[in-house]
Amino acid sequence: MDINPDSVVIAAWGPLVLNATLLYSWITMALLVAGSWLVTRRLSPRTQLSRGRNLLEIIVSTIRRQIRDVSQGDPDPYLPFVGTLFLFIAFSNVLGVVPYFMPPAASLSTTAALAICVFFAVPIYGIAEKGFKGYLQNYIQPSVVMLPFNIIGEVSRTLALAVRLFGNMMSGTLIAAVLLSVVPLFFPVIMNAFGLLIGLIQAYIFAILAMVYIASSARVRRQEEAEHSQEEGEKEHG
Repeated sequence: MDINPDSVVIAAWGPLVLNATLLYSWITMALLVAGSWLVTRRLSPRTQLSRGRNLLEIIVSTIRRQIRDVSQGDPDPYLPFVGTLFLFIAFSNVLGVVPYFMPPAASLSTTAALAICVFFAVPIYGIAEKGFKGYLQNYIQPSVVMLPFNIIGEVSRTLALAVRLFGNMMSGTLIAAVLLSVVPLFFPVIMNAFGLLIGLIQAYIFAILAMVYIASSARVRRQEEAEHSQEEGEKEHG
């Protein structure tokens, strides 16, 4: 039994190879886009809410609330990126209960690609919040001696983000495969539910960690602004 979608080759054209990771990633994205279009194609404040739209609004509202709790600010700038991360990982893992579907998150190449997206999103959001110079100053805090250590920290946490998701998804798939091979008549439903729970938890953890990394620089800026306002207030009262 193949548990790594990278090893399953669907088709090959010379040096170009279509493996299960690519195929199931495209299927996941296509289903998400099609589902979003079907639910939102007739949006109007006067129309009665459908079940699909109700479900979509519950999901979006929950994601916005979680982002607000982490960032302590407006969640809208982060919602498209963090929400997309969560929905892609969660939905691909939910599809794992479909026979012969292999979740892309069980591939290290997929988790590495998602972690790289987070790696670049952190400076993009940081520069947008603090400016280019203000963001770069984070790397020399509290002194310039910390520059190499801060850079290593950025790279290592990206690596940890990718390996954590891959390891948890791979271990869950492996455990399910072993148990199904031992007692196939009793465990399929239980293990599918167990795998679904693991997939949703891992999607949540990945999205939350991404939000923590992205919001860290913004939070520093808000702390600096609050301290500056407090100092100005003390001077005025003094």
